[in-house]
Order: sequence, then structure tokens, then C-alpha cells
Amino acid sequence: MDLLATVDWSRAQFALTAMYHWLFVPLTIGLALIVAVMETIYFRTRDERWKGLTKFWMTLFGINFAIGVATGLILEFEFGTNWSNYSWFVGDIFGAPLAIEGIFAFFLEATFVAVMFFGWKKVSPGFHLAATWLTAFGVALSAWWILVANAWMQYPVGMEFDPDQMRNVMTDFSAVALSPVAVNKFFHAVFSTWTLAGVFVAGVSAWMLWRRRNIEASKLSLRVGSWVGLAGIVLTLWTGDGSAVNVARVQPMKLAAMEGLYDGKIGQELVGFGILNTDKRPGDDQPAMYGEVSIPYGLSVLANHDAKSFVPGINDLIKGISLTSEGDTVNTVSYAERIEMGRTARKALALYDEARKAGDEGAAAEALDLLKENYRYFGYGYFEDPADAVPPVALTFYSFRVMVVTGGYLLLLFIALIFVCYRKPGFLERKWLHWLCIASIPLVWICSQAGWVLAEVGRQPWTIQDLLPVQAAVSAIPSDNVVITFCLFAVLFTLLLAAEISIMLRYISRKSKNDIMA
Repeated sequence: MDLLATVDWSRAQFALTAMYHWLFVPLTIGLALIVAVMETIYFRTRDERWKGLTKFWMTLFGINFAIGVATGLILEFEFGTNWSNYSWFVGDIFGAPLAIEGIFAFFLEATFVAVMFFGWKKVSPGFHLAATWLTAFGVALSAWWILVANAWMQYPVGMEFDPDQMRNVMTDFSAVALSPVAVNKFFHAVFSTWTLAGVFVAGVSAWMLWRRRNIEASKLSLRVGSWVGLAGIVLTLWTGDGSAVNVARVQPMKLAAMEGLYDGKIGQELVGFGILNTDKRPGDDQPAMYGEVSIPYGLSVLANHDAKSFVPGINDLIKGISLTSEGDTVNTVSYAERIEMGRTARKALALYDEARKAGDEGAAAEALDLLKENYRYFGYGYFEDPADAVPPVALTFYSFRVMVVTGGYLLLLFIALIFVCYRKPGFLERKWLHWLCIASIPLVWICSQAGWVLAEVGRQPWTIQDLLPVQAAVSAIPSDNVVITFCLFAVLFTLLLAAEISIMLRYISRKSKNDIMA
């Protein structure tokens, strides 16, 4: 078996599935909130126009919800088919939040989504409103448990390694479920879905305004979408600051890659603009950046909320060097030392297994102590060179900037839309504004996908930070098998996406010819 090919194709297949899945998930979560807000307005005012608007956006939510479920199921199956070593190594921990998501959160949303769609004339208005809000809560709760599982991969806590089972076992469920990385990741992701759904609603409403159809309905929808989107982007930026602090604390190599930073310093600037030198390698003398324009002290403030703090670069981390705010050198564990500790941990595990099988309790106890002493850097034992632990710098660097630039644009867009809606309503007739909103629909998805690329590519080469690299997590299957399923999934997901877009466009076009609010 060609291990490297299997690893690369398994990563590509998982990335393909995850990115397609994330095309549907944020719209589902965000639209659920917008639908609930619209129905709340209807419930409070008893204005039938809002009931019509609620049903219109609810149908679009339902179309997207159905497609998202299909891709999500495939994504979870891939942990067993393509990443069986990973699943065995952490199954007791990683599987718990996914099981809770399936048993509790998914059934919650699945139960009340039926009432939401088919209960208009069968239940009271209050119960129907409660079902709509519980559906919105359910889809967000599903995201909570999935993001808990993902956050644990970035920051493994609440567990210990059991050498008898050759796997990690959970010791503290609350540490896993409520880790600062998990909490911040959840709110950052959910708030970003509000932004995405707000842009979607604004874009569809602008299209109807451009076609001179359902003008009143479009203006009302545009207002709701803009307020939800503005709240979403402001809160996303706020939680993004928390994400930077968490990354600096638990994944400093990811932060260094985000900035293309090789040699850090006290009062580190933030790259505002620059062209990355893709030929740059750790330890060489080449410049890291061309045409750099930086914000003084920016990265120190972003990472540590301290303008005079030290932010380590890639070379610093590899060498195990840090600095105090006074400029004093502090030696940490270098990557070369981590590799040796990882190899020692792997050897100790093998010795423990042999001693246990031979019934030599003394040797087993000695090997176990050695394993515990070095287990923290177990995963580094799979590397040949410290540079193997450096993520793809270029992709991490540029995905961060795509996310930030498009996020800044979306903030300005929502501020402008709310200003126009309330202060300059005549601008809602301008075609350039219509096309600006329509063009923003693909941009918000690019922003959302860039965020996930940053989170996952920046974590490479780890499936579990410091404990299990991708080459040790993959299933022992021929790469040809993965290539075949990759191609099949690529075709299937593209067809599903095309079908969803087609169904949505046909529904929007058909409904826009009639009075949506009737």
C-alpha cells in the first residue's frame, strides 16, 4: 500500500465532503433563526403578511436542510472507512459528542421541524412558534456537539491514554464539552451562520426588487436579513478575537503560519498586506514576505492583548525559544526534543505491551512510567524532521486574509443596508445596490469556507494536536479505493448542490410571480 497516497487522498476526500457539507449547514442554522424571528413578528402582530414571509423562507430552509443531512451522514461514516486508526485511538472521546448530537439534537430538530412545516392548522399559533424556535435551537445544538468534537481535536483535554486498550479514554466529560476552545468555536461558527443567512436573504430580496416583484415583501425581508446579518458579523468578529487568543495559547504554530511569521519578536506587527515567499523554509535565510505593509504591534495585541508581548515564529517554535516581555530568553521544549520524546513514548508503549504479555509486572510498571513521562508529545515520534510539524504556510496565510477581508466587507455591507432601509429608502430602487447584494452571496460562502480552511489546514499535520499525525490516523486501505470514492463523492455532491440551487431558484422564481405575503 502506498501510505502517502492513501493519506493524501483520504485528506482530500474528507476535505471535499466537509466543504460541501459546510455549504448547507450555515444556511440551515442561519435561516432557522430568521424564520423564527419572522414568525415571532407574525405571532405578536397577527399580520398575515409576516405569515406569508415566514412560509416563503421556511420552504427555502427545508430544501437546504434536507440536502445538508445527506452530506453530514457521509462525513461521519468516513471516520470509520478512511480514518479507522483515528477512530480507534479516540473513539471513546470523539464518539461521545457525535452520539449525543445524533440521539438528542438531531431528533429534537427532526421532531419539531415536522410541526413547523405541517402544523400550521393543526396546533395553536403559540405551539407552532415554539416548534419553530425549538427547531432553530435544535440545529444550533447539533452544531454544538459537532464543534465540541472538532475542538477536542484542536485541543485534546479531559482524557488519558490507556495502554491496556492502546487508546485514549475520557476522564472528564465537562472538560471536553466546555473547553474554552469548544465554547468559542461554537459561538464563532453559529454567529457566522447568521451573517451568511443574512446575506442570502438580502441577496434574494434584492433579486426580487431588481425584477420589480414582491417589493413590499422584499423590503421587509431585507430589513430582517440585514439586522440578523449585522448582529452576526459583529459577534463573529468579537469571537474571532477570542479564537486568535486560543490559537496563540494552544496552537502557536498555526498562528505563526497564519502570519507567515518565521522569527518572532516582542511587539510583533500584523501583516496588513504582503506577498508570501512560497520558497521560504524553516531555518533558511530567504525573506518570508515581499512588499509587506504591517500594523505595528498588531499581532501581539491580537494574540495576547498586550502590545509588548512576544509572539513566536516558526523558527522560534522549532528551536523551543521564547522571550519574556523584558526580552529574557526562555527555553521551552524544542521540536527535536519533542520528536525524541515521542519516539521514547512509542518505544515505551511497545515495551509495556511486551512486558504485560510476558507477565513481567516490574518491567511493565517501568515502561508505563516512561510512557506517561513522554506521552505529551507522542505524535511527534512519527516525524523524521522538525519541519514535518509545520503546516502549509501559504494556504493558511492566504485563507486567513480572505476570511478577514471578506468579513470586513460584509460588516460594511450590512451597515450600509440598514442605513439605506431606514434613512435612504429610495436607494432600494437602485440596480447597483441590487447587484451588490446578489454578488455578495458567493462572497459570504467564500468567507465561511476560508474560515474552515484556516482552522483545519492550520492544524496540519495533526488529526489530534501533538498526539496523532495524519499518517498514523489513516485506514490501511489501498489508495486506489480512496480515489474511486473521491471521484464518486465529487460527482454526487456536485449533483446534490446543482439540484439544490436549481430547486431553490425555481421556487424563488415561481413564488416571486405571486404575492408572497398573501
